[in-house]
Amino acid sequence: MVSAQHHIADTDQPASVLSPAFAGEHAWCSEKMALSADLPDGVPLPLFFGNGGFEQAIERYATACGDSDRRAVVSMWSLYYFSALSIPYVLARRLAAQELPVAFDQMTIALHDNGLPRAFGVPHRGRNAQGGEENGFEAIGPLLEEHLHEAVRKLAACGVSAKLCWNNAAVYLDYVLRLTRPPEGPDLTVFVRGCLPDGGVNPLCGSLRYVEEDGERVARRKICCLRYMLPGVQSCGKLCALPSQRNMQ
Repeated sequence: MVSAQHHIADTDQPASVLSPAFAGEHAWCSEKMALSADLPDGVPLPLFFGNGGFEQAIERYATACGDSDRRAVVSMWSLYYFSALSIPYVLARRLAAQELPVAFDQMTIALHDNGLPRAFGVPHRGRNAQGGEENGFEAIGPLLEEHLHEAVRKLAACGVSAKLCWNNAAVYLDYVLRLTRPPEGPDLTVFVRGCLPDGGVNPLCGSLRYVEEDGERVARRKICCLRYMLPGVQSCGKLCALPSQRNMQ
């Protein structure tokens, strides 16, 4: 339950904009995350994953991909999911000191015609983020605890590994954490430390690292996202875990 003294009132900003962080170069985030009341075609996530909605979305996207390998279809679907979820959340947290309410069972999801995630809905504008940050865990803590664990569990039940899903989430978390704060080193702590602040196992550990290649520092996934199995999808280049795919276009 959000305490009243820390709640961000819905009247503080225009109804069409969820966070002050969603402005300028980040204005696109308002198309990815909004109040559930402003997302009329949104479906509650527990219902979406529990009543056949997810399977139907995957079938639609698989058809759009020419009935490619199902693992690659689910993996690519999850990349859109984690991007639309993680980037707006961390931007709001770090640029507007706003902790958006991203508990899995309180959010809604809306889809494109091809079945890919289009936007997420949240129940309210959240609360003021409390305290400072030392290593990035604070920025993603609620997102990790209240949403990502459950989302990965649902996705992994559809034929892809949990490790692959965590690796897909890690790519966007690394991107937005670096975008919003100068990195503390070549590899961010959230991808190096084996334990979470509460002592639990860190599922992001080892999923992404930075390596020196041809005179530049590049990010490198631990597990391939399988996008190379989908027709017309561009390679992720040097980020790919597979040497054979790094120079493919």
